[in-house]
Amino acid sequence: MGKLNAVITGVGGYVPEDVITNADIEKLVETSDEWITTRVGIKERRVLKGEGKGLSFMGIRAVNELFEKTNTKPEDVDAIICATTTPDYTFPTAASLIASAAGCINALAFDMQAACSGFIYGLETAANFIRSGGYKKVVLVAGDKMTAITDYTDRNTAPLFGDGCGALMLEPTTEEYGLIDSILRTDGVGIEHLHMKGGGSAYPSSHETVDKHMHYVYQEGRFVFKYAVSYMADVAAELVARNGLTNKDIDWVVPHQANMRIIDAAARRLGLDDNAKVMINIQKYGNTSAGSIPLCLWEWENKLKKGDNLILAAFGAGFTYGAVYIKWGYDGKKA
Repeated sequence: MGKLNAVITGVGGYVPEDVITNADIEKLVETSDEWITTRVGIKERRVLKGEGKGLSFMGIRAVNELFEKTNTKPEDVDAIICATTTPDYTFPTAASLIASAAGCINALAFDMQAACSGFIYGLETAANFIRSGGYKKVVLVAGDKMTAITDYTDRNTAPLFGDGCGALMLEPTTEEYGLIDSILRTDGVGIEHLHMKGGGSAYPSSHETVDKHMHYVYQEGRFVFKYAVSYMADVAAELVARNGLTNKDIDWVVPHQANMRIIDAAARRLGLDDNAKVMINIQKYGNTSAGSIPLCLWEWENKLKKGDNLILAAFGAGFTYGAVYIKWGYDGKKA
């Protein structure tokens, strides 16, 4: 018997119906459609509206779609991992809410947080549950309700973020498919330049923290951009070289959807002269944080073929960053 590995066997996703266009952003802060499109490549983003609707609302729908597509019985799921920065509550976890609503009565469930890199961190974590031999079906949910922590009086961050969530099923395989390799790293140099200062144990919620807008994303764009371009592109190139791949061997690059210029830089670093092999949906959804890569896989699923080589790369607050090499395990058109 070959070595046990984890392979993705299905993808589900959900984005809210309501849309925030660049024209809507223009009414809130001093900016323009041309500025937003040129600087970051975003035309619109989705927003989850409705009192009491949090990340789990989207996660439940993504998981239900996943179960329907893979003919999965909820009681057969062994674990649900939710990668998010915006859970419904401090506790209980979003994963437990999703597991309960989806009927996964036999699953362990927990949240993990690595900001925009949450999905690729979660992917390696979920894969290791499978590789241990003790888990047969592991669901990874990844997404964020970023509009809940976006300051719509801040022209630097108001245009950037949207809401969305993806869900993947991982199962064991002894074939040469699945998660082949990964490089995951953290550099604390960026802590002061990209954070949400209020709401944690250091600065608990108070009138003062609310008045000072400490419960929103704070970002120093130029500093973050410099590191994002370097780290995300370089770690993807390092992973490709480590596995003896060339640009001709890569079928798809799936980058975190934060900024079109960062995506272009990563593609060039991998020797891709155009974006024909790059999954891009930032123009429709903006930066959905942990949700961006799984939403790309969800949208491109029917174009994926068994044996395709995928390079996933992400960068987020922390700074967390990394890349994952996947050999795709099924023909998407048959899903």
